[in-house]
Amino acid sequence: MRLGIDARLLTQTGVGVYTRNLLQFLPKYLPTETEVFVFVRSSDKDRVPNADRYKIVESNYRWHTFGEQLGFLTQLLGQRLDLMHFTYFSYPVLYRKPFVSTIHDLTPVLFKTGKASTKFAIEYYPKFFAMSKVISSAVNGSVAVITPTEFVKKQLVEMYSVDANKISAIAEGISEELKSAKENSELKKKFSEPFFIYIGNFYPHKNLETLIKVFEKVDKKYNLVLIGPKDFFSGRVEQGIKDKGLDNRVSFFYNATLSDLVFFYKNAQALIHPSLSEGFGLTPIEAQYFGCSVVASDIEVFKETLGESYISFNPKDETGMLNAIRKATTAKGTGAKKASKSFSFDQMAKETADVYKKVTQSSST
Repeated sequence: MRLGIDARLLTQTGVGVYTRNLLQFLPKYLPTETEVFVFVRSSDKDRVPNADRYKIVESNYRWHTFGEQLGFLTQLLGQRLDLMHFTYFSYPVLYRKPFVSTIHDLTPVLFKTGKASTKFAIEYYPKFFAMSKVISSAVNGSVAVITPTEFVKKQLVEMYSVDANKISAIAEGISEELKSAKENSELKKKFSEPFFIYIGNFYPHKNLETLIKVFEKVDKKYNLVLIGPKDFFSGRVEQGIKDKGLDNRVSFFYNATLSDLVFFYKNAQALIHPSLSEGFGLTPIEAQYFGCSVVASDIEVFKETLGESYISFNPKDETGMLNAIRKATTAKGTGAKKASKSFSFDQMAKETADVYKKVTQSSST
């Protein structure tokens, strides 16, 4: 079998973590005669795990572009693949050969968020319409769909009327890179006072404006560290913090290394995750692995992945959020490490390989 895997987002946020770990564990679950073509940007080709097990194809067509729709399409057709796996919803919609699509979440079509949200209405709504159509095409045109949770699977069935039997909910896990990273203990000098953390991007659906507003009322002996990328969205949050005069208690930590993350997980009072929408949510699982308490939204995804192992609140209820954070001030180190161990990228790769096997066997009969 000639199998293709879209790794153009290999180093991009959560999709990159998913793709790197899929490539890390996948080889041992594939038949030896399987040829795997990994499509990756030139700048990332040296970061492909197990690169000697794959045929690396440089593909510099960015997602959400005409180049992707035409150039990437032509490149894929030239490889004569038996099965293609698109690890993100953005793909060439005219690709008609068998493919598997991973839909991580439906946030882009449920909230005005992400980079497209910075555009004026005349630019944003065409992009929103296009994203909705691409997701619909990916779901309905694929031979199989993979989601990280049963919740996202349910959303797809309800929104796109797709057959539930076509969708496999395959949980993600905790990166082996993170598990093996050594704590950056040097950070203890800088973060010597009790602190809470948030880890992720600063898109609108992450609900950070509400968190900042609420944190103003938290005991002043606690600080808040916001960990993520420095961009337009972090700048907007940063300005809101300055406007409230909270920049002495709320700080940013950009471009954190894995060693930095281990320090924060091990030393924080708790991780706060006030998001309005997620498809899985890696950081709460990671936090719990390191024994860090989690204070997070009571959205359906977290109910599924975290169960009763975290302190929950309604993300639209400021009083409820404040009470949850206050509860965590007496609960440091109560993260449910046992629960987090049930999430494994190794198992994810195995179940993904099972999906490949199932659809290729079906097409050959």
